[in-house]
Amino acid sequence: MESLQDAASLADLGRETREASRVLAALSPEQRTEAVEQMAVALEESVAEIVAANREDLAAAEAEGLSSALYARLKLDEAKLASEIAGVRSVGRLPDPVGRRQIRRELDTNLILTRMTCPVGVLGVIFESRPDAAIQISALAVKSGNGAVLKGGREAERTCRAIMTALRRGLAHSAAPAAALQLLTTREEIAQLLTLDRYVDLIIPRGSNAFVRYVQDNTRIPVLGHADGICHLYIDRAANLDRAVALAVDAKVQYAAACNAIETLLVHSAIAPTFLPAAAEALREQGVRLLADNRAAAYIRDAQIATDADWGTEYLDLVLTVKTVGSLQEAIDHINTFGSRHTDAIATEDAEAARNFLSLVDSAGVYHNASTRFADGFRYGFGAEVGISTQKMPPRGPVGLEGLVTYKYLLEGTGQIVADYAGSEARPFTHRDLEE
Repeated sequence: MESLQDAASLADLGRETREASRVLAALSPEQRTEAVEQMAVALEESVAEIVAANREDLAAAEAEGLSSALYARLKLDEAKLASEIAGVRSVGRLPDPVGRRQIRRELDTNLILTRMTCPVGVLGVIFESRPDAAIQISALAVKSGNGAVLKGGREAERTCRAIMTALRRGLAHSAAPAAALQLLTTREEIAQLLTLDRYVDLIIPRGSNAFVRYVQDNTRIPVLGHADGICHLYIDRAANLDRAVALAVDAKVQYAAACNAIETLLVHSAIAPTFLPAAAEALREQGVRLLADNRAAAYIRDAQIATDADWGTEYLDLVLTVKTVGSLQEAIDHINTFGSRHTDAIATEDAEAARNFLSLVDSAGVYHNASTRFADGFRYGFGAEVGISTQKMPPRGPVGLEGLVTYKYLLEGTGQIVADYAGSEARPFTHRDLEE
């Protein structure tokens, strides 16, 4: 694939993507589903090329000393690629989100208001490492009738090029225009992309806190995303010990580089003497380094003392802060103070404590007796996700197809004018919801 400078100006590319998105939105649900299937087929045919490109990226990243967390996100082997292709097909099997009727209301005789879902338009998605994100985002964009301009991290450039070449080849074997998916390749293009409010409808940044803040501060385009994944697991005084240990290990170790892995373990002081020694040993066996407050450190062999800054740090690595609390409310207060509104969980057999936690923790995902690692579009049955939103306005949490559509109001009449509905002899509205 040519670099953008060789092919066209960024404004031309934005215009081309906008036009392609309109073609895509006008396709039938069956045509968009077939386009997603052709993308999966093309990825299967390109496994060798994609994996080879990823090995080159990994070798370059290792030579440059890329952090272990980013290196883990960068890796895309045959097994992971097979899982991603299965995810593309899962997206294809989902119900089409476009053209759904949400409201059908008679305002007056022969004056009918309908609210219908429609694509957002063009997505601008910027992500670090994680070349698999290019696959997920592209599948969701095409299925929901949106164009997408993608910019991966420099460390994943070869892999992203190989992936995008395959995806566009797949679209070329369908009714969908290949120009609906575009790939940017240089850092300079990020700043330019953020100025394309005429052609790009939504920016989705996936990266560090500093990067997301940079995006938010430098664009007039709406931004969807989260800056940090500072997730917590609170072990209540009524927790089942064995279950709580297993939850702590899974939520930290299963994939420590993910944004939904826990960064802090909160433990009720009443259960700390029995829980912490067992949990610390299980976590240590998995290579986790523990940073504890003074009270928790008393129950953890060779624990390092946590600093105030540690409670607000996203490590994305096998590092876990541990703090004891004296009550459920103290745990909730800590999470709402230091958390990032991503995903937080409680381990307890006390139904009332669980209800209070689920109600009062202000996060996109709040779990009871379940690992925070379930915060994922595929695991939620969305097929995939473009990212996880921690903002209060919807979409919130893992953003799948439904988060990539908006709606429009359609009004059908027979020549009605507003003047007839105003003044002392105004004609009344019926405002009657109609049967489907």
